[in-house]
Amino acid sequence: MKPIVEIAKEAGINPSSLIPYGTDKAKVPLDVLNIQTSRRGRLVLVSALTPTPAGEGKTVTSIGLAQGIRRLGKKVALALRQPSMGPVFGRKGGATGGGASTVQPATDINLHFTGDFHAITAAHNLLAAVLDNQLHFKQTRLAPDKVLWRRALDVNDRALRELRLSTGTGDERTGGFDITAASEIMAIICLANSEEDLRARLNRLVVGFAPDGSPVTAGEFRITGSLMALLRDALLPNLVQSAEGVPTFIHGGPFANIAHGCNSVLATRMALAHADYAVTEAGFAFDLGGEKFIDIKCRQSGLAPDAIVIVATVRALKMHGGANLEDAANSSAQGVDAVLKGLPNLIQHVEAALSFERPVIVAINRFANDTEAELAVLRDACAAMSKSGDARQRRVFYAESQAFEKGGSGAEQLAETVLQCLGEPTPLQFTYPEDVSAKEKIEAIAKRFYGAAGVAFTPESERKLALFEEAGFARLPVCVAKTQNSLSDDPTAFGRPTGFTITVRDVELAAGAGFLIALTGKMTRMPALPRIPAAEKINLRPDGVITGISGT
Repeated sequence: MKPIVEIAKEAGINPSSLIPYGTDKAKVPLDVLNIQTSRRGRLVLVSALTPTPAGEGKTVTSIGLAQGIRRLGKKVALALRQPSMGPVFGRKGGATGGGASTVQPATDINLHFTGDFHAITAAHNLLAAVLDNQLHFKQTRLAPDKVLWRRALDVNDRALRELRLSTGTGDERTGGFDITAASEIMAIICLANSEEDLRARLNRLVVGFAPDGSPVTAGEFRITGSLMALLRDALLPNLVQSAEGVPTFIHGGPFANIAHGCNSVLATRMALAHADYAVTEAGFAFDLGGEKFIDIKCRQSGLAPDAIVIVATVRALKMHGGANLEDAANSSAQGVDAVLKGLPNLIQHVEAALSFERPVIVAINRFANDTEAELAVLRDACAAMSKSGDARQRRVFYAESQAFEKGGSGAEQLAETVLQCLGEPTPLQFTYPEDVSAKEKIEAIAKRFYGAAGVAFTPESERKLALFEEAGFARLPVCVAKTQNSLSDDPTAFGRPTGFTITVRDVELAAGAGFLIALTGKMTRMPALPRIPAAEKINLRPDGVITGISGT
């Protein structure tokens, strides 16, 4: 790795402006962005088809694509999410890419990094503690049975999902923990555009309701100054580098299945201000992260992608085509028929991405054990999509990527394809207008992105929607919490299911972040560990080196 001051110089940032965390990572003050807003690079959004549990290499492809653009002689930067320690110690074992396409220092980034997650956790729980303290002393108009604010922790722990909390006066109320990635303060950090905006969002955060049904905001608890003190450094984007020296702004880490799934607006703007091309990603598949990137992040920030990359793999298509999940993950057998049957899942995501009238590039992420026959089926399908439909509407391209094995050189074909398809920017059309009801917004998302026939609302979700709309929050966009394993809300329904109904069982309010959260199926905002968590494979050697974290 190069010293971080050299990476800053390459990006056009004065090293004296940095707040260093050692020699390999640093915070970037916001005045750097204010000084250099004249440059506006082209923004490339990377998402994927519905993945297998192991993931399809979306981060690897993002990093490899940026490294490929750099090899073509272009100035490029990355804007990525910070990993949560929940999945690091849970199923994934790390989230900094892999092989020859990683961001470094991977071990630090996957663990404590610069302390952003800890600061967000502390701020979230300080508000929870003060809230309960004022309930105890009867210093708030908040009704104990109408508290919405839970607690947060950056760990997968199913035992903390629901708890009985004592108010200290003999009464009890229901509470529990969400993972820090699902905290509204995480979403606020990722959507705020300045310290002033952060303060305003924290003040208008709704923690619950009074007996008369009026919303109670965090600002009423008189601790916004303390929250700002805890979050001072967490608001600043982090600068690191890719394995090939691409400047990388890593900041924020909301999940896309239970939150809005994008890195911070500030980090994305930093990347755009310091490069001709900025590559960013949106979590899981396009039906989750991609939709929220556009309908929430872009709507609030004014950002807009110039191109959309959809990562596709043979193993995911085999899974969606009915192959045994273990076989699909290992790609251990010939599966031409399974690939053919799984293609409708990819087509659904491509069609949804095309609806935003941006060029869509399918990145075929090759694995070493993919067979030529399987790859040929995928290439032929991509070629067919690129030739079908109205030429003005159906701008589909494709390229293969071997970014894991070869780094930037393995993604040059993809990089060339992306750069060649970029045209003049066009206005971004969102999925729904602001002035329709929350139900109509959810239905628009479900039909366009999931292929659902309709949406059903439980009595509890109906009650919450009525409460939030009466309180004046009807115009907010909607963040749908849905399984990442299927286009539907049934995690076992692979492929491209049809005729299904999405069930919204509950609705939550994130007024500070600026959206409603629709909980579908069995989604919970506190994940659980798998049967054999990655934590069992991570170790500290006598020489001080940490092993077992992916991307290291």
